[in-house]
Amino acid sequence: MSPYREAEVTIRSDSTAAAASAPVGARAHTGPVADPSAASAEDLLAAYAAGDASPVEAVEAALARIDRTEPVLNAFCLVLAEEARAAARESAARWERGEPLGPLDGVPVAVKDVHLLRGHPTLKGSLTSPRSGAWDEDSPAVARLREAGAVFVGKTTTPELAWKAVTDSPLTGVTRNPWDPATTPGGSSGGSAAAVAAGAVPMATGTDGGGSIRIPAAFSGIVGIKPTWGLVPHFPASPFGSLAHTGPMTRTVGDTALMLETMARPDPRDWAALAPPEPGLADVRLRTDPEDLVRGLRVALSPTLGGLAVDPEVSAAVAAAADTLADLGAHVTEADPGLPDARPEFHVLWYSGAAKATEHVTGADRDLFDPGLAEIIEEGLAYSAQDYLTAMALRMEMGARMGRFHAEYDLLLTPAAPFGAFEAGRECPPGLAGERWTVWAGFSHPFNMTQQPAASVPCGFTSAGLPVGLQVVGPRHADARVLAACRALELAGDRR
Repeated sequence: MSPYREAEVTIRSDSTAAAASAPVGARAHTGPVADPSAASAEDLLAAYAAGDASPVEAVEAALARIDRTEPVLNAFCLVLAEEARAAARESAARWERGEPLGPLDGVPVAVKDVHLLRGHPTLKGSLTSPRSGAWDEDSPAVARLREAGAVFVGKTTTPELAWKAVTDSPLTGVTRNPWDPATTPGGSSGGSAAAVAAGAVPMATGTDGGGSIRIPAAFSGIVGIKPTWGLVPHFPASPFGSLAHTGPMTRTVGDTALMLETMARPDPRDWAALAPPEPGLADVRLRTDPEDLVRGLRVALSPTLGGLAVDPEVSAAVAAAADTLADLGAHVTEADPGLPDARPEFHVLWYSGAAKATEHVTGADRDLFDPGLAEIIEEGLAYSAQDYLTAMALRMEMGARMGRFHAEYDLLLTPAAPFGAFEAGRECPPGLAGERWTVWAGFSHPFNMTQQPAASVPCGFTSAGLPVGLQVVGPRHADARVLAACRALELAGDRR
């Protein structure tokens, strides 16, 4: 067994039990933090407020963990050690004065390398990305995290232009899973997932256009949510349009709610951004009774989402999680929304976006693309406006169908992925060789089409010791309800 895998089993059991039970800064403190890299963001913040830990200690622990794991995992494409140390010293001084900058002051955070981070290039896993430029602004999510006092320790790896649900690229190579480095952490937010699962940071940004937060969260045993589209402002606008969501990736549901609450603030650069969320996200973090979080909810369980193949071990873990919600007082019924197979239409939207994203790359530079990306670009160039509008029409039909479904059911449960993590460096497991990643991501990309909030929360392990994720889907704008169910499962698991 890899020493990294042994370490991460310890990290998961220590850290996922630490969901919040009081407001940040007012939480009952439990004494000094023995290992800051195993602590949740909420635990770190409580310790800072009590004087039992310092942002300097937390950042040093994060950098030490990166030094230890990075040669194997390859989760970071940029580490900002000295910049992070300076920011941590400034944060520590604010805490000593009793004047924290915001709700994440001093928390180590990583940024997926598709988000702008002021002062540093954003290369998106591509050899064709420009290295020069002013790089003088943050993406909206990063800006809100910076305003809240987060300490940025680095940028995380992504497949080229975040095009697929695993993480390897011509620029940064193969990223690996802390539970078993022979396997993928998923993608496209695989670097963020691996960094969080390995204890390098308690929080990282992710993006999700077809499962790119939920799949790596499932494969890596962490929590991630694709929020309602528009809840977290996005800039620059994604070439994948309104399929692309920004969201948080953490080790606990409380941290996920806290990070989402922080990032979901207006930004004038996103003309389609929604209003800030209601206070329900904070309420998720405050409540400690799992029954109170889900009692009376009408929950549909769709084990195969209309007939998708699922590994029996994943099915068993998902069914057990549904049983737990039923034991907590939810009304769980096996029911399926009857969504059509929209993979061809998703391809029209996704591949057209890839073609648009790369139209500025000319000549021999196009030979530098990931071969799989080059293939979908060529397909995307062949689609017509009529093809695009036809795909959008099906998307609207799917949204209406899910709207009617949620009039009857408050939440929908499915597997987050059909199997555990497979061999790193492959787009698909061996049995699906020659296919695109979308063939095995059928639990995730439909809900990018419909723009609904959907989260992955750990719900068990395969016999190989790899994590299994439960997908919790809610109607548009019901992000707090989705996280409440995830929190209930987390709390119920902690009580066992």
